[in-house]
Amino acid sequence: MSTKLHFAAPLLTVCNFLPPWPKQPAAQSAAPRPPRGKLRMSRGFMRQLGVAVRTCCSGLFLLTGVAAFAAQVNVICANTSGDAVKLNTAIENSHSGDRIQIHGICQLNASIILLGARTYAGDSRTGTILRQASGANLPALLASDSWNEDWTYTGDPVRVADLTLDGNSAANSTTNALVIRSWLTVIEDIQVENAPADGIQITSLSKNGVALQGSQVNGHISNVFVTNSGSVGIHVVDPGNSVTDWSLLDSWVAYSGQSAIYMDNAAGWTVRGNHVYGIQQHAIFANSCWATSIDENYIEDFGGSGGSNTWYGIACTVGGGAASGINGNKVFMFAKEPANGDYVFIGVPQVNYGAGIINVVGNTILGANGRHDTGLSYLLNGGTDLKVLSSNNNVQGVHTARSVGAGVKLVDGY
Repeated sequence: MSTKLHFAAPLLTVCNFLPPWPKQPAAQSAAPRPPRGKLRMSRGFMRQLGVAVRTCCSGLFLLTGVAAFAAQVNVICANTSGDAVKLNTAIENSHSGDRIQIHGICQLNASIILLGARTYAGDSRTGTILRQASGANLPALLASDSWNEDWTYTGDPVRVADLTLDGNSAANSTTNALVIRSWLTVIEDIQVENAPADGIQITSLSKNGVALQGSQVNGHISNVFVTNSGSVGIHVVDPGNSVTDWSLLDSWVAYSGQSAIYMDNAAGWTVRGNHVYGIQQHAIFANSCWATSIDENYIEDFGGSGGSNTWYGIACTVGGGAASGINGNKVFMFAKEPANGDYVFIGVPQVNYGAGIINVVGNTILGANGRHDTGLSYLLNGGTDLKVLSSNNNVQGVHTARSVGAGVKLVDGY
C-alpha cells in the first residue's frame, strides 16, 4: 500500500502595483519572518497561501516564483514477495523533493532503485527493515539510479535514514547492501547487517563498470552501524579520482570478513570518531590521502585472518601536494595475533607521487606484545620525498615502537 500526500495549493499569481516599499534604515531590524504559508501584512492585507509566492512588479513587468511543498509518499510493506514492486513503483511515481517514508518489514526480491533529489526514510532502525529474500542474490539491496542506469555522470543527491538493511547472507551471496553513486548524499542513522559482500559501498563505477567522467563529492555518512559484512564494511570504490571530499563520522563497523573501512580514494575525506572492531584484515586503509583527516577513531583488534600479509590498524598512502593528518586515534590489540602476519598499528605504506607530507600526532597505541608488531611505520616506496611530523604518540606493548624507511624525513613541529 502506498499513499501520496500533497500539500501544494493551486498556482497563484500576485502583483501589487503600488510603489515599492522604501528601504529600512540600516539600524532598524528586519521584520520577523512570517509563518510558512503566509505573506507579510502589506497595506492591511494578509494572504493565506498553500504555496509560498514571491513577486516583483515594475510597470507592466511581472516576475512570479512559486515554491511548492514536497510530498510524503508512504509505503507500507507486508513482508511478502510483492514488497519490492510496491516500493519501486512508489519511487517511480514520486517527484523531485519527495520523501519516501517506508514502514514495516520489506522482503526484497529486486533491487530498490533510488531516484535522485529524494529522501528515503524509515520509522526507526527497528521499525523499518529491508531484508533480502532468500535466494534473491541481488547485486544491491538499495542503489543509486546512476549506478543502475550506467550513466557517465553521478546521480542527484539522496538521503537515506532511520532504517535497517539486512542482506540475509545466510541465504544469499555477492550482494552489496547499499550502493551509492550520487553526489551530495547523506546517509545517517541506519543499520546495515549481514551483507554478503560490502555493507555500504560508495562507488564511481556503475553496475556494469561504467566509470564517472566527472566528480562525486560532498557526501556525508554518520551514525551508522555496519556489522557482519562478508567483504568490506564501508568501501569506497574509485579507481579514478571522483569520490572525494566526503565525511565518515561517529559510526561503528564490526566483524567484517575483509577490512572495516577500505578507501580506494581518500582525498579530501574526513574519517572521524568511528569505532571499529573484530576485523579480519585492515581496520582503516585509506589510499591516496590528500588533505585527508583521520582522527579520533577507536580500533579494537585487526588482522584476524593472519597469513603472510601486513595488516594495518590505520594506513594512509600519501599523494604529494597537500598534507594529511592521522591524529588522536586509539589503536589497540587486545587479542593475541595469529602466529603468521605482520601488524602495523599506524603507518604510511607508500607515497604515490611527488613529495608527501603527513602529521601523525597524539595517537595511543596498545599492542599485545606480539613479535611482529610495529607501532608506527613510515615508508617511501615511491614518490620523491616523505616528510612526517611524528610526535606525542604513546606506543606500548609492541615489538618495534617506530620504523622509519629510507628516504623518509622526520620533521620538528613549531
